Amino acid sequence: MRELASDPLFLDPTLDWQSVSPRLVTERRLPLLLLPLFAVGAALLAVSVTSTAWELVWWAVAVALMAGAVIGWFVLVPRMASSWRYAERDDDLLVRRGRLIRRLTVVPYGRMQVIEVSANPVSQRLGIARVTLVTASADTDATIPGVPTEIAHALRDRLAAKGEASAAGL
Repeated sequence: MRELASDPLFLDPTLDWQSVSPRLVTERRLPLLLLPLFAVGAALLAVSVTSTAWELVWWAVAVALMAGAVIGWFVLVPRMASSWRYAERDDDLLVRRGRLIRRLTVVPYGRMQVIEVSANPVSQRLGIARVTLVTASADTDATIPGVPTEIAHALRDRLAAKGEASAAGL
């Protein structure tokens, strides 16, 4: 894996990194289906406008919206969704995300206050869930989207047990 060798700061190759489900791509692509609808609306508006100059503007808007949808659909969404990874260590959980702007969040088990597993109707249909770790820090953004439901529940139970064990030692 080329990514592991080239990114030791954000993706330590000695850890057992877990990736999220590929079904996250499907969930993230669905909102992009609205862009072609807006593009069709812009094209219809262009046809209804009598001025030739405004017609060209609305056609340009329609083409830009369609191009944005296509680029997002085929390029951006799969790359962004595949950038999510997480790894469990002895004392903390690592969550890595991002391609252009990379982020690594380290959450000590003893600092976790709430472990939330949630799924919207689309996620439920796809069999994936979002695991969110809440700590005392308002800046902590430890969310792992696209985890298969059964793995999310097992992860929640493991993290809760490790959090209780860490908190008992305080």
